[in-house]
Amino acid sequence: MTTGYTIWLTGLSGAGKSTLAEALTAVLQERGQRVEVLDGDVVRTHLSKGLGFSKDDRDTNIRRIGWVCDLVARHGGVAIAAAISPYQSVRDEVRSSTERFFEVFVDCPLETCIERDVKGLYAKALSGEIPHFTGVSDPYEAPLAPEVTVNTASEPLGVSLERILAALEERGYLTANRPLI
Repeated sequence: MTTGYTIWLTGLSGAGKSTLAEALTAVLQERGQRVEVLDGDVVRTHLSKGLGFSKDDRDTNIRRIGWVCDLVARHGGVAIAAAISPYQSVRDEVRSSTERFFEVFVDCPLETCIERDVKGLYAKALSGEIPHFTGVSDPYEAPLAPEVTVNTASEPLGVSLERILAALEERGYLTANRPLI
Protein backbone atom coordinates (compact mmCIF):
# COMPACT_ATOMS: atom_id res chain seq x y z
CA MET A 1 0.00 0.00 0.00
CA THR A 2 1.21 3.52 -0.81
CA THR A 3 2.03 5.61 2.22
CA GLY A 4 -0.23 8.60 2.32
CA TYR A 5 0.53 12.13 3.42
CA THR A 6 -1.03 15.55 3.88
CA ILE A 7 -0.10 18.68 1.98
CA TRP A 8 -1.28 21.70 3.97
CA LEU A 9 -1.55 24.90 1.91
CA THR A 10 -1.89 27.96 4.15
CA GLY A 11 -2.06 31.64 3.27
CA LEU A 12 -4.34 34.63 2.99
CA SER A 13 -7.60 34.60 1.07
CA GLY A 14 -6.69 35.09 -2.59
CA ALA A 15 -3.09 33.94 -2.17
CA GLY A 16 -3.57 31.03 -4.60
CA LYS A 17 -4.14 28.02 -2.35
CA SER A 18 -7.05 26.61 -4.37
CA THR A 19 -5.24 27.19 -7.67
CA LEU A 20 -2.17 25.37 -6.35
CA ALA A 21 -4.33 22.55 -4.95
CA GLU A 22 -5.91 22.06 -8.37
CA ALA A 23 -2.54 22.03 -10.14
CA LEU A 24 -1.01 19.68 -7.55
CA THR A 25 -3.98 17.34 -7.84
CA ALA A 26 -3.52 17.01 -11.60
CA VAL A 27 0.21 16.27 -11.34
CA LEU A 28 -0.12 13.84 -8.44
CA GLN A 29 -2.94 11.95 -10.16
CA GLU A 30 -0.79 11.70 -13.30
CA ARG A 31 1.83 10.10 -11.04
CA GLY A 32 -0.68 7.52 -9.82
CA GLN A 33 -1.54 9.10 -6.47
CA ARG A 34 -5.04 9.05 -5.02
CA VAL A 35 -5.77 12.67 -4.07
CA GLU A 36 -8.52 14.32 -2.07
CA VAL A 37 -8.72 18.12 -1.77
CA LEU A 38 -10.26 19.78 1.25
CA ASP A 39 -10.81 23.35 0.15
CA GLY A 40 -11.63 25.73 2.99
CA ASP A 41 -14.64 27.27 1.24
CA VAL A 42 -16.13 23.88 0.34
CA VAL A 43 -15.48 22.39 3.79
CA ARG A 44 -17.33 25.29 5.43
CA THR A 45 -20.48 24.48 3.42
CA HIS A 46 -20.47 20.78 4.39
CA LEU A 47 -18.22 19.57 7.20
CA SER A 48 -18.16 22.83 9.17
CA LYS A 49 -21.55 24.29 8.31
CA GLY A 50 -22.79 26.52 11.09
CA LEU A 51 -19.37 27.53 12.37
CA GLY A 52 -18.66 31.25 12.49
CA PHE A 53 -15.36 33.08 12.28
CA SER A 54 -14.43 33.45 15.93
CA LYS A 55 -11.01 32.09 16.85
CA ASP A 56 -12.64 29.04 18.48
CA ASP A 57 -14.77 28.32 15.40
CA ARG A 58 -11.80 28.77 13.06
CA ASP A 59 -9.73 26.41 15.20
CA THR A 60 -12.56 23.84 15.20
CA ASN A 61 -12.79 24.11 11.41
CA ILE A 62 -9.04 23.52 11.01
CA ARG A 63 -9.08 20.58 13.43
CA ARG A 64 -11.89 18.99 11.39
CA ILE A 65 -9.99 19.48 8.15
CA GLY A 66 -6.87 18.04 9.80
CA TRP A 67 -8.77 15.00 11.05
CA VAL A 68 -10.12 14.23 7.57
CA CYS A 69 -6.67 14.77 6.03
CA ASP A 70 -5.14 12.35 8.51
CA LEU A 71 -7.86 9.79 7.73
CA VAL A 72 -7.20 10.08 3.97
CA ALA A 73 -3.43 9.81 4.49
CA ARG A 74 -3.72 6.81 6.83
CA HIS A 75 -5.55 5.00 4.01
CA GLY A 76 -2.80 5.68 1.49
CA GLY A 77 -4.19 8.81 -0.13
CA VAL A 78 -2.80 12.27 -0.52
CA ALA A 79 -4.88 14.86 1.30
CA ILE A 80 -4.46 18.44 0.16
CA ALA A 81 -5.85 21.06 2.54
CA ALA A 82 -6.30 24.49 1.01
CA ALA A 83 -7.42 26.57 3.97
CA ILE A 84 -6.38 29.94 5.34
CA SER A 85 -5.71 28.33 8.76
CA PRO A 86 -4.57 31.62 10.27
CA TYR A 87 -3.23 30.47 13.64
CA GLN A 88 0.15 28.83 14.16
CA SER A 89 -0.94 26.98 17.31
CA VAL A 90 -3.74 25.01 15.63
CA ARG A 91 -1.58 24.28 12.56
CA ASP A 92 1.05 22.91 14.96
CA GLU A 93 -1.65 20.83 16.65
CA VAL A 94 -2.73 19.37 13.30
CA ARG A 95 0.91 18.74 12.38
CA SER A 96 1.52 16.85 15.64
CA SER A 97 -1.54 14.64 15.12
CA THR A 98 -0.78 13.90 11.46
CA GLU A 99 1.96 11.38 10.77
CA ARG A 100 3.16 12.72 7.40
CA PHE A 101 2.46 16.47 7.26
CA PHE A 102 3.93 18.78 4.62
CA GLU A 103 3.20 22.48 5.08
CA VAL A 104 3.30 24.95 2.20
CA PHE A 105 3.17 28.65 2.97
CA VAL A 106 1.43 30.29 0.02
CA ASP A 107 2.89 33.72 0.56
CA CYS A 108 1.31 36.67 -1.20
CA PRO A 109 1.21 40.33 -0.19
CA LEU A 110 -2.12 41.60 1.07
CA GLU A 111 -2.22 44.18 -1.73
CA THR A 112 -2.05 41.45 -4.37
CA CYS A 113 -4.72 39.40 -2.61
CA ILE A 114 -6.96 42.47 -2.60
CA GLU A 115 -6.36 42.97 -6.35
CA ARG A 116 -7.25 39.32 -7.05
CA ASP A 117 -10.44 39.39 -4.95
CA VAL A 118 -13.23 38.63 -7.43
CA LYS A 119 -15.82 38.20 -4.64
CA GLY A 120 -15.20 41.68 -3.20
CA LEU A 121 -14.62 40.28 0.29
CA TYR A 122 -11.59 42.45 1.03
CA ALA A 123 -13.50 45.60 0.04
CA LYS A 124 -16.30 44.61 2.40
CA ALA A 125 -13.83 43.83 5.18
CA LEU A 126 -11.96 47.10 4.69
CA SER A 127 -15.24 49.04 4.85
CA GLY A 128 -16.24 47.22 8.05
CA GLU A 129 -19.05 45.18 6.48
CA ILE A 130 -17.28 41.90 7.26
CA PRO A 131 -15.87 41.70 10.78
CA HIS A 132 -13.12 39.24 11.70
CA PHE A 133 -11.62 39.01 8.22
CA THR A 134 -8.17 37.42 8.19
CA GLY A 135 -5.45 39.81 7.14
CA VAL A 136 -7.64 42.88 7.67
CA SER A 137 -9.35 42.84 11.07
CA ASP A 138 -8.11 39.43 12.26
CA PRO A 139 -4.51 38.22 12.31
CA TYR A 140 -2.78 35.78 10.00
CA GLU A 141 0.23 34.10 11.59
CA ALA A 142 2.66 33.06 8.87
CA PRO A 143 4.17 29.59 9.38
CA LEU A 144 7.38 29.53 11.39
CA ALA A 145 8.96 26.55 9.61
CA PRO A 146 7.01 25.37 6.56
CA GLU A 147 8.53 22.66 4.39
CA VAL A 148 8.37 25.11 1.48
CA THR A 149 7.30 28.70 0.85
CA VAL A 150 6.04 29.84 -2.53
CA ASN A 151 5.32 33.45 -3.43
CA THR A 152 2.44 33.53 -5.87
CA ALA A 153 2.83 37.25 -6.53
CA SER A 154 6.39 36.97 -7.80
CA GLU A 155 6.57 33.51 -9.37
CA PRO A 156 4.36 31.85 -12.00
CA LEU A 157 2.13 28.93 -11.02
CA GLY A 158 4.43 26.44 -12.78
CA VAL A 159 7.44 27.59 -10.76
CA SER A 160 5.53 27.33 -7.46
CA LEU A 161 4.29 23.89 -8.46
CA GLU A 162 7.79 22.66 -9.38
CA ARG A 163 9.20 23.96 -6.10
CA ILE A 164 6.53 22.10 -4.11
CA LEU A 165 7.05 18.88 -6.08
CA ALA A 166 10.84 19.11 -5.67
CA ALA A 167 10.46 19.57 -1.91
CA LEU A 168 8.04 16.60 -1.73
CA GLU A 169 10.61 14.49 -3.59
CA GLU A 170 13.52 15.69 -1.41
CA ARG A 171 11.65 14.71 1.75
CA GLY A 172 10.59 11.31 0.41
CA TYR A 173 6.85 11.99 0.14
CA LEU A 174 6.91 11.55 -3.61
CA THR A 175 9.14 9.50 -5.89
CA ALA A 176 11.13 11.62 -8.33
CA ASN A 177 9.51 11.69 -11.73
CA ARG A 178 12.36 10.55 -13.94
CA PRO A 179 11.73 10.12 -17.67
CA LEU A 180 12.26 6.61 -19.04
CA ILE A 181 15.18 6.32 -21.46
